[in-house]
Amino acid sequence: MKTGYVGLGARIANVSNCLFSVSEDLDPCAYVDPTPAGLKYVEAKIGNTLTSYSDLQGMLDREKLDLLMIGSPNFMHMDHLRTALKSDVRYIFCEKPVVISEAETFELLDLMKQHGGSKRVLVGLVLRYSPLYKELQKSLRTGQIGKVVSIEASEHIGPYHGSFFMRDWRRYAKNSGGFMLEKCCHDLDLYQGVTGCRPRFVSSFGGRKSFVPENRPDQDHSFPAPEFHGRADPFTPRWGGGNADFDSDGDIIDYQTALIEYEDGANLCFHTNLYVPDEFRRFAVMGTKGMAEGDFIRNYYKVHDALTSACLVDRPQLVDAGRGGHYGADDAMAGDLVRYFRNGGDLPVGVLDALEAGLTAIKLDEARRTRSVLDLADTWQQFDSYGLA
Repeated sequence: MKTGYVGLGARIANVSNCLFSVSEDLDPCAYVDPTPAGLKYVEAKIGNTLTSYSDLQGMLDREKLDLLMIGSPNFMHMDHLRTALKSDVRYIFCEKPVVISEAETFELLDLMKQHGGSKRVLVGLVLRYSPLYKELQKSLRTGQIGKVVSIEASEHIGPYHGSFFMRDWRRYAKNSGGFMLEKCCHDLDLYQGVTGCRPRFVSSFGGRKSFVPENRPDQDHSFPAPEFHGRADPFTPRWGGGNADFDSDGDIIDYQTALIEYEDGANLCFHTNLYVPDEFRRFAVMGTKGMAEGDFIRNYYKVHDALTSACLVDRPQLVDAGRGGHYGADDAMAGDLVRYFRNGGDLPVGVLDALEAGLTAIKLDEARRTRSVLDLADTWQQFDSYGLA
């Protein structure tokens, strides 16, 4: 598959290399990016030199691609998707979040309706491929949990990661769409998948209290980040990066809580924080028959029966200690994508799922700013009016 890139950063390079590891049918040939941080990692993997182009339309006109991979900053996605959908490229893989506003969501739905439907656009909303989420889905299917009643969930990241957000281009909501959209759209997608229905009512509160000038350490500080052997360090700000974290000029939050009532009445309480010394990304799903608990970072999964308290599942380690990208999900996604390219069919998560999760994040931030409870009935009615869902 002749493959091109627009926005060849660290993340899209890693996804590309995972795909190439699964199948050498992938044929990376060209890219558009004035500062391609991931270029050397792709070229080292494939053993070839990619052709550079100054604009996406020029690359699409000359290369006749089978696959375009979009890894540009979030606010550029819509322009790149618009150009790609109007071309004859067969598949378009876009990193999450797909778009950054409600208006862009509906524009993309309209474009997909006109230009080949939602099957052309694939998304890097990777956590539905993870072993932990697959275990949770198995428990739901086998009836161990029963009907989902309420969910408590969180994504808490360490200061090294929070500092990156405060210095990276993502610090501006106009670029990223906000932290809830940029980082937590994964989680919102997962729990919509758990309930099997969309959010009906949302509310949210949050702000910035940790990464502020009065908390700046007196001495020089540096936050230790994990080792990343053989690929780009994702916690190094690049395009549009700044030098300040506690004095960041960005407008994103560093803590936020969200409340969601789904269409069937199930509830989610979600919490995120960017300054947590011992990271966790966990959930507790309470149902009419049992409770499932898991943590992507601490790598465990348990299920208990509601009436007897008997432990039905106890998996203290789901993935090997290294865990790979996104807790083992990157490699699983690569395998599924290759099978999709060869045979078609369905993927665990599609662009419509991603747009629903993204729109939920966008509405949660609207609720936070306006200090209100939002009813999303009209939003979903408009979403469905394009006939793609």
